[in-house]
Amino acid sequence: MPTYTITELAREFDVTARAIRFYEDQGLLSPSREGAGGRNRVYTPRDRTRLKLTLRGKRLGLSLSEIKSLVDMYESPKDTAAQMHRFLNVLSQHRETLEQQREDLEMALAELTAHEDECKRLLAAQAGEQQAGATP
Repeated sequence: MPTYTITELAREFDVTARAIRFYEDQGLLSPSREGAGGRNRVYTPRDRTRLKLTLRGKRLGLSLSEIKSLVDMYESPKDTAAQMHRFLNVLSQHRETLEQQREDLEMALAELTAHEDECKRLLAAQAGEQQAGATP
């Protein structure tokens, strides 16, 4: 079975070794230790997969606790209804959050557009006044 060093995983997934150690501290990865005093971390294909799923969850905007729950779900049989319901619940909650954020962004963008339009209108009016004052 192949194994990986922290450097290899960091390079492969374009993350820092510090990030990988953080995920280890959070219980997402559990490498074995080798060498004097157990200084060298040895990652298995299971750890590699868990890191890949963790990074995918982060890209989706999931919290580490949500990611851990979902990644842990893959450790047991995948066909249980309870797991699928839990997964659907997490996805549903995340969808609601993202939709609210989108609505908030659309409102903020509309406000920015209104302010920009008002500034342009005022600048055009000022330019018109200056031009009218300069013409005898």
